[in-house]
Amino acid sequence: MNLKKTARLTGLLYFIFALTAIYGYMYVSPKIWVSGDIAASAKKMLDNEFLFRTSLASNIITHTLFVLVVLFLYRLLRQVNEHCAKIMVGLVIVAVPVAFLGGALKMTALYIFKGELLTSFSSEQARDIARTFVKFASYSGQMVTFYWGLWLIPLGLLVYKSGFIPRIFGILLLINGLGYMISSMTYVLYPDSFESVSKLVYPTYFAGEVPFIFWLMIKGVNTKAKQDKREQILHP
Repeated sequence: MNLKKTARLTGLLYFIFALTAIYGYMYVSPKIWVSGDIAASAKKMLDNEFLFRTSLASNIITHTLFVLVVLFLYRLLRQVNEHCAKIMVGLVIVAVPVAFLGGALKMTALYIFKGELLTSFSSEQARDIARTFVKFASYSGQMVTFYWGLWLIPLGLLVYKSGFIPRIFGILLLINGLGYMISSMTYVLYPDSFESVSKLVYPTYFAGEVPFIFWLMIKGVNTKAKQDKREQILHP
């Protein structure tokens, strides 16, 4: 029963984590950022300052929950393969500072656009620096996207091999992770193809994590299968 409760709590934390991520990346971002037009993005940032600030707050909450979720998943799956589970945790821990750096750059850009920083610079110089910070934040966002996919690879393998969670979720998580990684690497290597490739892989973003979250919340884990797996490891 404790394992079931742990799995369901993990699913609940994962669900809240997903909601905060969706709010920041899929709700606020389209309302603020204009692709290829930083001047228009700056205007929207200033016109919708509070909305923009809520996205920064959601970023903090999202990545705090990200760490909690992966630690709970580690606790749930470490007996399957502890080395693989540690890699999963490490990939998340690496991504979090990159995400916070992106948020800090966006916040700095906001204050420059408002005229509260770099006051000794000319207006045009200050705006150029702010635009550079926005671009840096965009690039760091793509690095985070890559890691949002990369950590799903060890997670998918652990789920697939677990025996107490249906294998189909492991396969779907691997597809989900590859989708994020393909999108990110396309941005780096083939920026002209990024928009078309992103539309192509977009459905994979929901292929693995969404059903896995609901399975954890509703079903938890098959405790008998988990115990059998533990016995196999201890007494091969």
